[in-house]
This record gives sequence, structure tokens and C-alpha cells, in this order.
Amino acid sequence: MTNGRKTALAAAGAFGLAWTFSRLFGGRSLDELEGRTVVITGATRGLGLCFARELAERNCRLVLLARDSAELDRAANELVSVAPAVLPRVCDVSDAQSVEQAMNEVYLAWGEPDVLINNAGVIVVGPVESMTLAQYRQCMDTMFWGTIYPTVELLPHMLRRGEGWILNVSSIGGRISVPHLLPYSCAKAAAAAFSEGLRAEVRSKGIKVLTAIPGLMRTGSQDNAQFRGDASAEHGWFAAMAGAPGITVDGQRAARQMLDALVADQAELHVGLAADLAARAHGLAPNLVADVLARVSTLLPAGSGDGATHEGRSLPEASTPLGRTAEAEYQVHRS
Repeated sequence: MTNGRKTALAAAGAFGLAWTFSRLFGGRSLDELEGRTVVITGATRGLGLCFARELAERNCRLVLLARDSAELDRAANELVSVAPAVLPRVCDVSDAQSVEQAMNEVYLAWGEPDVLINNAGVIVVGPVESMTLAQYRQCMDTMFWGTIYPTVELLPHMLRRGEGWILNVSSIGGRISVPHLLPYSCAKAAAAAFSEGLRAEVRSKGIKVLTAIPGLMRTGSQDNAQFRGDASAEHGWFAAMAGAPGITVDGQRAARQMLDALVADQAELHVGLAADLAARAHGLAPNLVADVLARVSTLLPAGSGDGATHEGRSLPEASTPLGRTAEAEYQVHRS
């Protein structure tokens, strides 16, 4: 082993110990979100539903934004028994007019929201040769413009009040571009860049902005992700990773950590030890990480497939026991 690699491994171990210590013994801020009005995009399943459940327990009024009216009704029916009030609204965050219309309805019903959680996302899995421009546009529309539009809509109100909270969910894929997730990684990187620059500009004006960088989370995403190329094989490895013990974080726990970091006015949060170590390793030894990813890529399925996009729920079951538990827990059901 070279001296450079030994140094990188030693540094990674040190950062791992520091991360664990901060999680076990770090101080916790008072929960300023108690009773606030919160807008959550992509709110009906997965991490969005985890945010909604956590905030319901904090006595927040919830504005749920999603495209599927049936899923909105299902989520609202669950949450209304816990939250003081729930307002579901059909909204496509990739469409500026849809966002404006939904928020106008919120203003009329409840006034100006206090908190915005930009969580809506789409995962497209497959080799680069299987992707068309449509997949890049879809990911950018949902995760970059889908962050921009709600923020631009709500930010003027926050600035006028001199108070507000914005949580932007990026990904470790936005820090380290992952093989077979290229459109996703590009969009998440763009969202992270916007979030970091936004915080720099508005922090002195009373607005807290957190860039959340989660690693693999157990949220049932394998059933709602889209797969191209050898779709069944791609779904197989993705589902195995999404439910793997040790390297994944439970969705509810991840949501709680992000909300606590937002209240504590952290600039960035790496969710999960694996994500934290990966980001730090990339910063210390980018060439080594690039070499590792290139080797990983050779182990992933090859081929451009039939040119179609397949939803995970339409493919044979490939989830681990933990993955199936997440599917049931976070209202992600196979059809």
C-alpha cells in the first residue's frame, strides 16, 4: 500500500471517530420549528413522508406538495390525526406556474409559510449509453428547477419578515458522481451549488439554509426509481444497496437529523457515516476515489437495453428484508 493511500485511510478513520463522537455527544438546539407552517415537496412517500411525520410530532402545520392526488390524500389522512393541520396540494415542482398556483392557494388558506423543504426527486439508474437527453432534462427539471421554483416563490416573503428556514436535499451523488446515476448526480450537484450560494447571500438576513447531503437511505426508493439498460439487473443492484445493513440510514432517522441540523443553523450535513467518509475521502484523495469508482463501474450491468424506462415496481422483487420494511413503512407499495 502506498503512503498516499495509508494517509487517506488514516484520515478517513480519524474523521469517522470525530463524526461518531459529534453524533453521540454533540449538543442539540432548541426546536425553533415547533408550531411553524412547513412546505414539503415530494411529501407523500419516502423521505418526504418522513419529514412530514417528524414535523407533525413537532406540532407543525403541514403543506404537502406532490403530483399524485391519490398519494396526497393517503398521506394527509394519516398525518391529520397527528399534525394540527394538513393542507395537501397537487403540484409539479418542475413547472413554475404549478408552483405559483399551489402557493397562492396556501397564502389564501394559511398565509405565508415559515419553512421550505425542497425534497422532490427522481432517480434514473442505468449506464451512460442508455441515457438520452430526456433523462437529463427530467432530473434537472425535478431536482434543480424543482428546488429553484419553490425557493424563488417563498424567499421574498422570508426576506421581508427577516426569518425563514430552507432545507435543500441534495445527495452524496451530488458530491461524488456515481456510476449509472449520471443524470441524478448532475441535478443534485446543481441543487447543492444553488443551496450553498443561497446560504451565503441570505444568512445575514435571518434566513437559515441547510444543504443536506444524505448517503444511501432506507426509504423504499427502489420501487419508485426508474431503470434503463438491463433494467432487471440495474434494479437488482440498486435494491440491494438501498436496503443494505450498515451502509444505509433509516429514513425517519435521516429526516430527524436534517431537521435538527436546520434548526442548529448548520451549513451542510452529511447524513450517515458512509456519506461523510466518502465526501471527505473525495476531498483528500480525489484521484483514488475516481479510480475506485471506475473499478466499481466495471462490475455494474452493461448494455443499453431496449431503450425503454422501467419503474422499479414493475420489475421482479429484488429488495432485501430491510428494503421491504422501508417500502411498507414509508407508504411505497408495489402495484
